[in-house]
Amino acid sequence: MKVLVGMSGGVDSSVAALLLKEQGYDVIGATMLTWGKSDFFNQLKEKYNSSEQKNPLHGACLCPHEDEDTSAAKAVADKLGIEFHIIDCSKEYEEIVINYFKNEYMQGNTPNPCVRCNQSIKFGVFPLLAKKAGLIFDKFATGHYARIEYENGRYLLKRGINHKKDQSYFLYGLSQEQLANTLTPLGNYTKEQIREIARNFGLEVADKPDSQDFYNGDYNDILNAEPKKGNIVDINGKVLGTHNGFWNYTIGQRKGIGIAASEPLYVKELRKDTNEVVVAFKDDSMNKSLIANNVKFNAIDELKEAINCQVKIRSSQEPKNAVISPLDNGKVEVVFEDLQNPIAKGQSAVFYLGDTVLGGGIIESVY
Repeated sequence: MKVLVGMSGGVDSSVAALLLKEQGYDVIGATMLTWGKSDFFNQLKEKYNSSEQKNPLHGACLCPHEDEDTSAAKAVADKLGIEFHIIDCSKEYEEIVINYFKNEYMQGNTPNPCVRCNQSIKFGVFPLLAKKAGLIFDKFATGHYARIEYENGRYLLKRGINHKKDQSYFLYGLSQEQLANTLTPLGNYTKEQIREIARNFGLEVADKPDSQDFYNGDYNDILNAEPKKGNIVDINGKVLGTHNGFWNYTIGQRKGIGIAASEPLYVKELRKDTNEVVVAFKDDSMNKSLIANNVKFNAIDELKEAINCQVKIRSSQEPKNAVISPLDNGKVEVVFEDLQNPIAKGQSAVFYLGDTVLGGGIIESVY
């Protein structure tokens, strides 16, 4: 069976290719290019070159030094003795991920570009363009820490056994067809085991640091929004200070607000229409419920009645106990057992039953 492995130049995807080859698969390696040559990328690179920080964008997915990762991926492919190809996805990446990121931020939401990229680019555009380029393969594989298992006529997405590195949160939107055609060989390993495998095989990327974020620079580099003075207010509407644009803040932010108070203040809400940033003390910033739209289910066809499960509203947190209920318009209401730290609109809420991903959606409103 021929498998196309998406290779980023990091240790995870490199070991994924190694493991699959050792398991007897006919492995092809490919790197997807996301940094393009449009005006947007040229302007972003100029800001990078003029930055006083040293290499501020290194270690991020959106980075002008993509050629370094491509070279690292090719070196691994050469050592493994497998074919290697480069697939340019930059045009689609800008249209689908970058523009989405900008539009959501300017609406006062906190988007998750990694979820968007996985659903539409990494598991969609990338293998499609690879086939259009003439590559022939039966399965697509990545270095995600997640498991895909076939049970009772359905492909199930499950958490990686190492919950600290589990990445199922980012993959909840994959369809049954995508899951059926995907391999995730790292799901049963810990990060330490993967690095050890890489060292034992002599891969130079064995100790390469992980990518930490979508973008390591100032998000204003991407948004290109002109400063616009507005008010920082408390939950009663009292003006506490001013800011230069609501898009410079994120829900739950505590540091850098610039307002002196008797106890720490947290960003509770971003109001696009009035350009206001609402802050509150911790107890007043918590939420217990949300409504999610664009809901997609994996383990079930649809949600017909309220069920108890666990829900993640941030990739870095453990799932929390909640009740999810279907709404008439196809949306889902989530009511948590306990109060949660400020919940950000635009992020994903992912539903779990134990280690199995039920599905998930985009947070539309919180209360």
